[in-house]
Amino acid sequence: MTITYPHTRKDAVVDTYHGVEVADPYRWLEDDMSAETAQWVEAQNVVTFAHLDTIPFRRALATRLEQLFDYPKYSQPFRRGRMRFFTRNAGLQNQAVVYVQRGSGPDGLQFPSTLDEGAEVLLDPNAFSPDGTTKLAAFSVSGDGTYAVYGLSKGGSDWMEYRVLNVVTGVPTDDVVRWVKVSGAAWAGDGFFYSRYPEPEPGRELSTRNADHQVFFHRLGTAQSDDECVFVDPANPERFHTVDVTEDERFAILTVSDRGKGFKGNAVFYRDLQSDDRTFKPIVSDIGDDSFTVVDNIDTRFLVHTDRGAPNGKVFLFDPASPDETAWRDVLPERPEPLEAVSTGGGKIFATYLHDVASRCCVFDLHGQPEGELPLPGPGTVTGLGGLRDDSQIYFTFTSFNHPATTFAYDVSTRTASRFFEPAIRGFRADDYEVSQVFVTSKDGTRVPMFLTNRKGIRKDGNNSVLLYGYGGFNISLTPSFSTLMVALLEQGFIYASVNLRGGSEYGEAWHEAGTKLRKQNVFDDFIAAAEWLIANRYTSSSRLAMMGGSNGGLLVGAVMNQRPDLCAAVIAQVGVMDMLRFHRFTIGWNWIADYGSSDNADEFPALLAYSPLHNLKPGTSYPATLVTTADHDDRVVPAHSFKYAATLQACQAGPAPVLIRIDTKSGHHASNTRKQIEATADIYAFLMHHLGVSPTFASSDRSAPSPA
Repeated sequence: MTITYPHTRKDAVVDTYHGVEVADPYRWLEDDMSAETAQWVEAQNVVTFAHLDTIPFRRALATRLEQLFDYPKYSQPFRRGRMRFFTRNAGLQNQAVVYVQRGSGPDGLQFPSTLDEGAEVLLDPNAFSPDGTTKLAAFSVSGDGTYAVYGLSKGGSDWMEYRVLNVVTGVPTDDVVRWVKVSGAAWAGDGFFYSRYPEPEPGRELSTRNADHQVFFHRLGTAQSDDECVFVDPANPERFHTVDVTEDERFAILTVSDRGKGFKGNAVFYRDLQSDDRTFKPIVSDIGDDSFTVVDNIDTRFLVHTDRGAPNGKVFLFDPASPDETAWRDVLPERPEPLEAVSTGGGKIFATYLHDVASRCCVFDLHGQPEGELPLPGPGTVTGLGGLRDDSQIYFTFTSFNHPATTFAYDVSTRTASRFFEPAIRGFRADDYEVSQVFVTSKDGTRVPMFLTNRKGIRKDGNNSVLLYGYGGFNISLTPSFSTLMVALLEQGFIYASVNLRGGSEYGEAWHEAGTKLRKQNVFDDFIAAAEWLIANRYTSSSRLAMMGGSNGGLLVGAVMNQRPDLCAAVIAQVGVMDMLRFHRFTIGWNWIADYGSSDNADEFPALLAYSPLHNLKPGTSYPATLVTTADHDDRVVPAHSFKYAATLQACQAGPAPVLIRIDTKSGHHASNTRKQIEATADIYAFLMHHLGVSPTFASSDRSAPSPA
């Protein structure tokens, strides 16, 4: 079917970068408030949804996704004071509901053995807005469990508005804090620290370049206008400043980063809240490429996780009272395996290491002496490990590609772990699927890991449909995790291939560094090598292979498609960073310079221009079927990236495959509610199946029916 794309006006806009002229004919699409842009968005959606409507199994697929997603989902619980908190989604609720359980017994710390027993609704985000698109984006409880800050995000925006709830009575207070972004809520006494930006120009939240990040202290019962500004740095407007507070509320910890100047690391300071001295004193005063995170305090000393002098990470103890040469003492020295996360709880240190991308969790005393390893069900990912100092049980969550997220409880005294909550997904049988890890060789000889998840008994005949997924950036590891919605592809015979590209932290800081700035091409080479391996080993063929990535992963698939348009049959580019010459000019885009570099830098500009998805599309090329997705409230990777990229790709496409853009409303960098998540996934999966030649079959629409054989 021939598709007629909406007309997109071209302007004679040309920028000069270090003597090189670069055209930007669709610059006008950067204006997210203009009537012309709104008309273009509407026209594109008409074309996109007309195409999706022709896919005969799309509605049945959406029904199947609802069936899979319709089961109770619980978050990992945590305790504050004599209260235990968690969230629950009954199945298809747009937002998860916050529950509280009140402790009993002589110490008030005895809780039910299940999350359903004695649980009371504390906060229902489904009541925040009529359409369910205002979500709970932050939730922080005071140390004694009496009050909670909750952050509202409208339509998926990164902007938050903080409110306060009295946990004991369940009644909200009159406290309101606005224009919060890149912030937590760190309780100390009768108030909390938070970070915010000045109020942007009305209606310009997407196009405004965020600057002047400031830290305030809000005291309960007062107006925001009375909040105390505790840290501001007008000389460095593009720095992030965030404050956390130690569990004993003795110290405020200030973290400062300057990624807009290309520094990967941060500085960190402390302030003694029991002292009249209100200044922040340095633990590390200079910002460079080394990262520092205060894990906890031991009296007046600080446990700090760092990669300084240790690319795989280590933990040291910093004593402000000691002379410089003795203030630092290693507690957990660097290991061959990267240290992914460190936390404390129950008087112990918990360290999560990665062994070929799978979690290993080791327990130490506060002096760094080993006390064993947490037993895990198999290779997978552990998150949420940690707790309060007097906790006797430490919760954590385990997941893998064929193992739904399960909460475990670790008993500190017996050093044993047991299942606390495991979800039951109707129609899913883990034993029907298998997970394998393979290693592919990239262009420069680097060994790159990849996980394959599929139904048991697949044939290596080159005819399997494969969805290849990657990210490769910002020191983020793509570790094994379960996706309920992905089951809809797996049960139709798809292989899900998740490749661990350079740019992440799977093998420490050196692995991250190898995929940044002038070395970014390594990331694309790794992804191409993974696709070629799947084809060479007859898992699939180029006509049955699809690529998908989001955000930095959207950049990934855009760049790879430009370099190898013959490699696959379909591409899903989600909320991608597509204009590598102007990304730093919008909202917090400058924060990505530490990974990407900047077109303002004469040495980095050529590398950015060489792979920028927007600037390397070539007229007259036959590109794969492509679905670009974005949303009107994405103020992280602004929609202009996708708008300009889709317009250019439509103008360049010489082949018969469609080039479409799906633009969601009242949604952001991620779907703003369950309904939108399922709708978007149904459209993406339908597009993939249709253009890979898959004709799915579905079981009965009865929700009790098992998944198809």
